[in-house]
Amino acid sequence: MGHGEITCLAFALAVLIGTLAAFVFVQSRLIEASLFPYAILLQVTPVVAIAPLIIIWCSNTTLALVICATLVAIFPVIANTVLGLRSVSPGLLNLFRLNGASRWQTLLRLRIPSALPCFFAGLRIASGLALIGAVVAEFVAGTGGTGAGLAYQILQAGFQLNIPRLFAALVLIALTGVALFSLMALLARLSLRHWHESELQ
Repeated sequence: MGHGEITCLAFALAVLIGTLAAFVFVQSRLIEASLFPYAILLQVTPVVAIAPLIIIWCSNTTLALVICATLVAIFPVIANTVLGLRSVSPGLLNLFRLNGASRWQTLLRLRIPSALPCFFAGLRIASGLALIGAVVAEFVAGTGGTGAGLAYQILQAGFQLNIPRLFAALVLIALTGVALFSLMALLARLSLRHWHESELQ
């Protein structure tokens, strides 16, 4: 499995797990205060420091690379989604309460729509970080063979002083990152353009 597949799988896991974690965090300030530091810990711990441990613990190298990339990408999803879910107009929140809306109705009809711009901002950041995580994890793992990704190609080109090949791999990685960012920006545009002021201008 190449770094592209690892990036996409890690990004999908980061979005799924990060969004679910954000929904748990906003249930109460106590839960958020208890669990959010662990999310911060994942963010500030360098992937190069924990990647060797994950690779040792996982018998499957591909799974280890996906876990490493997911850990790098998950924090922006959590942080931005929590911010969006918390950033609800107090007036609208009081209006929902006065009309007897349940917590579930408030979540679906007020908090989630209000959180979407922040959520998509988190996706734009996380998509790039998933790519970085996949490349760095592959550097650490030193995986090779016929299915080797661009990170391995960069290592080999560096060892062989093959500068054109090195730059070609770097350009491909950069283009992949730009494509992922653009795709997330397009997704946000399509989702928000008809109703949210951030995409109406």
